[in-house]
Amino acid sequence: MSTIQLHQTTTVTPEEYIAGLTDFGPGRSKVFGNSADEYLKVHHQGRSEADVTEGSGGIWERLHYDWSDLNRVVLTTTDSNVWGGASGYNYTFTRQPNGTTDIDVVIVRAGKNLKGKLLGLVLGTIGRSVLEKAFQNSVKAIEVRNSMARETTAL
Repeated sequence: MSTIQLHQTTTVTPEEYIAGLTDFGPGRSKVFGNSADEYLKVHHQGRSEADVTEGSGGIWERLHYDWSDLNRVVLTTTDSNVWGGASGYNYTFTRQPNGTTDIDVVIVRAGKNLKGKLLGLVLGTIGRSVLEKAFQNSVKAIEVRNSMARETTAL
């Protein structure tokens, strides 16, 4: 099992990041590269939780999203072709006095078969940088999206 901890400071609020994280519409892959549109299936979506299958490159997982706490979002893997056990994501948001938000994410990858165990080992070592880059890209994409929305509102 691999546990990867990532951190990013952003200009978006927790609510803005959560809105991007829980936007399961077309084009999700532009914000989250590991969520290709052809894998995306929303089984159920409520006000503060969702049941979604997503993935890319032959790897998929069904996730239960829970954003009932605006300072934390928990994604729990409920099914996958490679991940099992305690796999998932835990996002924590901390508002800073200067108006920025610290986002900490803990990613747990427990392989349920040989492919998953090998991928988990790679992600926990040399693959960490791939996850870090994907996280940074998602934060930047949500910043751009919200900046454009603010400009449109100002017009």
